[in-house]
Amino acid sequence: MAKQLVADLYGCGSIIDDEIRIKAAAREAVAYVGADIVEECVHKFEPIGVTYFAVITTSHFSVHTWPEYGYAAIDIFSCSDQVVDGIKDKLKELFEAKEIVLRTVERHIAPQSNI
Repeated sequence: MAKQLVADLYGCGSIIDDEIRIKAAAREAVAYVGADIVEECVHKFEPIGVTYFAVITTSHFSVHTWPEYGYAAIDIFSCSDQVVDGIKDKLKELFEAKEIVLRTVERHIAPQSNI
């Protein structure tokens, strides 16, 4: 039915404290998964850190960063199965990450039963 991709990016470059670059990278990632942005919001925290959120045509895309740790948390929730294919390498490239760990959660509208 739908998938939620949870990505932990480690050893990220300076992009993760730059709201303009994060917005550009997020737009490229959203296009990569075959979606369009409906609405987006970005907030630069003081002294460091950025949160980006986009409502996309297949659900949502978000980025939360902790520059002091070189860490970014990215969630992609989509009703499209395309979201997982090749996105790990794309996110690693866009956020200049040394390491990325992905988890995928299958979302179901109706409860699953063993009956």
